[in-house]
Amino acid sequence: MPDHWQTILANKIENCRSVPLLEKDRLACDAQVAALDELLSDISGEVVLVAHSAGVMTTVHWAQQHQRPVKGALLAAPPDFESPLPEGYPTLESLVENGWTPTPRTPLPFPSIVAGSTNDLLADADRVADLARAWGSRLTVVGPVGHLNPASGYGEWPQADEFIRELTGASSGMPD
Repeated sequence: MPDHWQTILANKIENCRSVPLLEKDRLACDAQVAALDELLSDISGEVVLVAHSAGVMTTVHWAQQHQRPVKGALLAAPPDFESPLPEGYPTLESLVENGWTPTPRTPLPFPSIVAGSTNDLLADADRVADLARAWGSRLTVVGPVGHLNPASGYGEWPQADEFIRELTGASSGMPD
């Protein structure tokens, strides 16, 4: 989506790579984890992961199965795949069948920031706080931003730049 904050951010960062969005032929968690791992296998050195929604779940599942140098991760608007989602989203049964549950609850092996909303339809704020705690992530409540996507009014999200600078230790400008 060209108007999504992640796409806008990716266009500003040199050497940025993106995992393709979930599609009907790749709804399985294992397929998404494999896609992330394949993308990362072509990169040497530390990376910063930036994930939104189902990408957060892909990231935490990947971190349980793979080891490689990760400088940090920004995990924005994680959905609660263990509770029923609104109509139009995958059912709980589909999420179980496709391997998305249970959600990993072990600490991530790298620094991470969870950016949570106070009014996200895909996850209760308390549930997001519990996930952040379980992953050893710093939780930042970014306010009533919905699911932090274009439907919630988010194209550009300047706070993402700040979080990435924090994770990379950069004092100004975007990472290389």
